[in-house]
Amino acid sequence: MRRFRLTVACLAVVLAACGGSTEGLFGGELYNRSCASCHARDGSGGAGPAVGVGSNSVQLSDEQIAGAIVVGPGTMPSFDRLSDEQVDSLVTYIRTLQAQ
Repeated sequence: MRRFRLTVACLAVVLAACGGSTEGLFGGELYNRSCASCHARDGSGGAGPAVGVGSNSVQLSDEQIAGAIVVGPGTMPSFDRLSDEQVDSLVTYIRTLQAQ
């Protein structure tokens, strides 16, 4: 029962994060709207893996990070509705989190 409640809670977080329009959002604003609820505002992780300083994603290419955003591997939702410019801005923002 506890695992079920945890799954429902995680699903609620993901759905809340995915809700709302992302039109006209880029970089940090887009990250905070669509990614921070799982990956934390500072990229330290939470429901999703860390993407900031010292994370495994530091070793990924920009193309690999962009691919993960668009495809949504594992339990991560797909963000294929984002424009190429928005995805590129997220990759750039994630790189700034990794440099802090």
